[in-house]
Amino acid sequence: MTQDSPEFWAQSAQQFQQSLTEGWSKAFQSFQNMDLGKADADGAAPAAQPPAIHFSQERLQELQQQYLKDAAGLWTKDVQGTPPPADKRFAAEAWGANPISAFSAAAYLLNARTMMGMADAVETDEKTRARIRFAVEQLTAASAPSNFMAFNAEAQKKAIDTKGESIAKGLQNLLHDMRQGHVSMTDESVFEVGKNVATTEGAVVFENELFQLIEYKPLTATVFEKPFLLIPPNINKFYILDLQPENSLIRYAVAQGNRTFVVSWRNPDASLAQKTWDDYVEDAAIKAIAVTQEITGAKSINALGFCVGGTILGTALAVLAARGEKPVASATLLTSMLDFSDTGILDLFIDEGFVKYREKEMGKGGLMKGQDLSSTFSFLRPNDLVWNYVVGNYLKGETPPPFDLLYWNSDSTNLAGPFYAWYLRNTYLENKLVKPGAAVVCGEKVDLGNVDIPVYIYGSREDHIVPIGGAYASTQFLPGKKRFVMGASGHIAGVINPPAKNKRSHWLREDGKFPKTHAEWLAGATEHTGSWWTDWSSWLAAQAGKQIPAPKSYGKGKYKAIEAAPGRYVKAKA
Repeated sequence: MTQDSPEFWAQSAQQFQQSLTEGWSKAFQSFQNMDLGKADADGAAPAAQPPAIHFSQERLQELQQQYLKDAAGLWTKDVQGTPPPADKRFAAEAWGANPISAFSAAAYLLNARTMMGMADAVETDEKTRARIRFAVEQLTAASAPSNFMAFNAEAQKKAIDTKGESIAKGLQNLLHDMRQGHVSMTDESVFEVGKNVATTEGAVVFENELFQLIEYKPLTATVFEKPFLLIPPNINKFYILDLQPENSLIRYAVAQGNRTFVVSWRNPDASLAQKTWDDYVEDAAIKAIAVTQEITGAKSINALGFCVGGTILGTALAVLAARGEKPVASATLLTSMLDFSDTGILDLFIDEGFVKYREKEMGKGGLMKGQDLSSTFSFLRPNDLVWNYVVGNYLKGETPPPFDLLYWNSDSTNLAGPFYAWYLRNTYLENKLVKPGAAVVCGEKVDLGNVDIPVYIYGSREDHIVPIGGAYASTQFLPGKKRFVMGASGHIAGVINPPAKNKRSHWLREDGKFPKTHAEWLAGATEHTGSWWTDWSSWLAAQAGKQIPAPKSYGKGKYKAIEAAPGRYVKAKA
């Protein structure tokens, strides 16, 4: 019997799967006898005992029976005819053409499925179970046969077809990414900020050590009398809102007749390592509001906060309200949280121990490195945002295609340590912003109940950063007239959805009711095809006052054009 014969592969597969079956049978027996919540032999609980972890015996038995059935099916079928599994990692023709590769992929998926089932069989508190699931997901994603040249049939075939050139190119890509400090998700050499991304015409009209304020050139003969200020997240760069002319929310706002200003955050370095949440509220958000008023002469403005920018904006509005000031006529919150009861997958990382560690590490000064933040978010979706590029770049020797969104995603930013530590404790851990008077910011007690202005709140249905329930929760704490809209897709794709593309859907409810939960709200909502931008634009126009002649120049008085948009702050690398 030779290695080329079907009998050889069938026998090898059978032996391999039998060993897996025996190993898993022993594993199931071990787990059935395991009780990680038991006390020590002397009856005392171990020191620093983690949450009790038990396993559902009934569920383990079901898993074992299903595993044995599926394993038997793997090695009793004709291995030569084994199709590639229904998983995009193994979808290429090469996986199906190589019987042992197809078999190894199927066996891997069976084992991964079983491990996730075992994670679900844990009987413990919800947070501990979620952490176990996350750890198992990371382990199974990293151990996929597609991640290794020795097992990846597609990469092997490409190496043969290219006479080894793909391997040489993969090594070049690996060295390149090691030098730049992150895995390439796109061909970053194609993009340049201000040249082919962030190109909407404007000028920087104010700057301090935290931000630059950009004013954009009007695209209409007249503009609304109330100017429009956007506050993006300082965890990313603002040009996610201005990638290309056809998908730029900034350009769209300008084209609708809004005199538009945008905060461009400075990428923190050691000189900003002492900056606090108070600094970013007082000297950035509140300052940007005041400067926008001074330049335009408007008594009040409309403002938008995106993600963490929405949390900063909401906090700033509460501080201003506590001072008896109301410079913002309406607010838009895009995928933002004020209530941190439902934080989704990010809750896995937050507990008292983690927050204390961060406070000790950087609460009095320091930087949260942008690359660390970027890696954390990427590993929330490891197969799509990590291993997909490891395989493509290094095993196949491919250069990822140019994609503006992924270029922005790789353009990371640092965070000031004290700002970050305050944010972790007072929002994710203790959820103080929605408890009247619990949080003190800029010397004022925060009470969102005093922010009595019209608010447009947007959440994305598949958002894994700001869960839709977390976005909706703001409706329960802001007393003014509200409009909530849910868009399809995720944290970025749901927001960046220009009307011209006529993609996705959004959901609205016109009865003005805001029940306690998002699920209750959705039960009375109606789906509308296409972008939510048009609905938002109509709402904003109703808040923006009369039309006045568009300005002929940037700034006013002491606020003169400093440099052309997008300015130098956004170009600084972490």
